[in-house]
Amino acid sequence: MSAVRASVIALLLCFVMAAAAPFVHADVAMPALSGRVVDQTGTLSSDAIARLDQKLKAFEDRKGSQIAVLIVPTTQPEAIEQYSIRVAEAWKIGRKKVDDGAILLVAKNDRKLRIEVGYGLEGALPDVTAKRIIDEIITPKFKTGDFAGGIEAGVDRMMSVIDGEPLPKPEPQHEWSGPESFDQISGWAIPLLFGSFVVNGILKAALGRAAASGVTGIVVGIVALVFGLAWYLALVAGFAAFLFALFIDLFGGPMMTSGRRGGGVWSGGSGGSSWSGGSSSGGFSGGGGSFGGGGASGSW
Repeated sequence: MSAVRASVIALLLCFVMAAAAPFVHADVAMPALSGRVVDQTGTLSSDAIARLDQKLKAFEDRKGSQIAVLIVPTTQPEAIEQYSIRVAEAWKIGRKKVDDGAILLVAKNDRKLRIEVGYGLEGALPDVTAKRIIDEIITPKFKTGDFAGGIEAGVDRMMSVIDGEPLPKPEPQHEWSGPESFDQISGWAIPLLFGSFVVNGILKAALGRAAASGVTGIVVGIVALVFGLAWYLALVAGFAAFLFALFIDLFGGPMMTSGRRGGGVWSGGSGGSSWSGGSSSGGFSGGGGSFGGGGASGSW
């Protein structure tokens, strides 16, 4: 039996490694969208960040369009264009189906910057305009060491050209909800729950309770990743599958038997609480906007 168990574990590990191989190579860590201005270099003072954030929030409330600023030490070994589109696809700045988002990205140690433009702003902020903002407004200030002034002047110019674009009016914001990517997991809840139950049942006889629960979590996480969930959501799904499998093994029998005697059904009600916070929380998330690589890059 030990030889069979070892063979099954080895086979599962091979499967997991093969499935995860395309995702292992991540060039540069992706920063979380923690606000309208994300500075990983300490370049901007807290006053400058607060001033930019207030300005960008007022613009979003009035126009609906979202602009974010990201300052990183480097994008190497990735080109700034590749890194920028990865950030844009993860953050989803701009409104869904309006795609009116833009990101000003500065790679300070590389002395490079880029304006990434969503689909809906490519008419107001075409590549040539983005390039002029970089070359004529931002980089002259960067060359003198005035990074805060260059970023603020660039953001001001971006807002002024976007103002000329006819966009849908912003809807009233009564509460802030989590990023759209977190909503993805709700649609996967039932398939992953069922898959955890099936996979754990198959593995338990060969591996034992604890090992089967662990492998179930790994398999579910890999499957969720392969089918399009963000890596952190896949990690949550895998851990939830592990806990679910362990819970079923430890308590499932008695609880299910008790439930059948009482005629009850174990289910989650739609009236449960949702993850959200009030507008006073100051949270910021992308609205689901899409990007296609439009924009321009520069250096100083």
